[in-house]
Amino acid sequence: MFFKDITGQDKLKQRLTATARSGNVAHAMLFSGQAGYGTLPLALAMAQYMNCTDRSDTDSCGHCPSCLKYNELVHPDLHFVFPIVKHKDEKDATLFSDTRLELWRPFLLEHTYFTLNDWIENIAVDNKQAWIYAPEGDSIRKKVGLRIYEADYRILFVWKPELMYRDVCANKLLKLIEEPPDKTLIFMISDEPDTIIDTIRSRAQLINVPPIDEAMLAEAAVRDFGLDNDKAKEMAHLAEGNYIKLTELIEGSDDEKLFFELFTTIMRNSYQRKVREMKEWAEQIAKDFNRDKQKRFLAYCQRMIRENFARRFKAPAINYMNSEEEQFSTRFAEYISERNVEEFIDELTEAEQHISLNTNSKMVFFDLAIHFIQLIRREAKR
Repeated sequence: MFFKDITGQDKLKQRLTATARSGNVAHAMLFSGQAGYGTLPLALAMAQYMNCTDRSDTDSCGHCPSCLKYNELVHPDLHFVFPIVKHKDEKDATLFSDTRLELWRPFLLEHTYFTLNDWIENIAVDNKQAWIYAPEGDSIRKKVGLRIYEADYRILFVWKPELMYRDVCANKLLKLIEEPPDKTLIFMISDEPDTIIDTIRSRAQLINVPPIDEAMLAEAAVRDFGLDNDKAKEMAHLAEGNYIKLTELIEGSDDEKLFFELFTTIMRNSYQRKVREMKEWAEQIAKDFNRDKQKRFLAYCQRMIRENFARRFKAPAINYMNSEEEQFSTRFAEYISERNVEEFIDELTEAEQHISLNTNSKMVFFDLAIHFIQLIRREAKR
């Protein structure tokens, strides 16, 4: 991965390359930010740059033996840890990342920006949750116990460390961070850093990856999707610094369309107190969505509540809704005010927390819909 292939983030690229050239690199780094900001590609570009033997001040050379192997993700001193889905009847002893490398490498080579749900849909045949399972702890220990074959640095990637399934794996990673072998770097990548155990998070250097600059995102919309300048600026504004969201807006993400339909359905049914339909709505989400997708839907609902509240201020610059969402909001925004907006967000945040804790999702969503009745009808009476 080259820094030049990553959209925007120029200041952060300069900081990372300068750090690498100085040789004063923290042995554990946590790249934190939404996946669409470029957290994983930045970490990959940093790793390749660290081991490039003919690098410039700004990027890897691309032609030295190290770069050629990094370009194919087959360097012997490059190791990955990532969430996997347990297959039916699979033995626990096989639940570690190396058993999925034949799927991970081509997926990573094909996708510069992707979410956990994209990865799950690539590896799972049904609606399941992905974890970094306990056996990964022993696998990590073996990887760092090997001698360094040819690189200046052995680099271990831990993508989504917040998904470590049991403490035994997290404890072994913690021990590695506390007592790293010589010339070993650990790059962790997370979009939920607050859910990583404190002892690991506090021992890593935090690399905050911000949203992509809107102008740079607009340039990407022209370059990668062939939009004209005006349309590119519109899409970049709606994407809020997120390349994945930009792609979904331009290509018409099926998930985004479905989330919008589900949002409008539950708000209308809650207003009309259609309890049976609300129950069916909750059952549909519990049946059809894995837990990551359920959390993404709840995040979408939070965004829509905020956007409908912001719409009351009649300030287009702070509006991030597409045309369909905007049309729905011409009426719905009347029911979101300073009297209930915080309660809406609190209910959605609490539901997301319950989903993360594996609470029965059908109960979570039905309970949420019941609370929507109270919040909407309260405002409707005014």
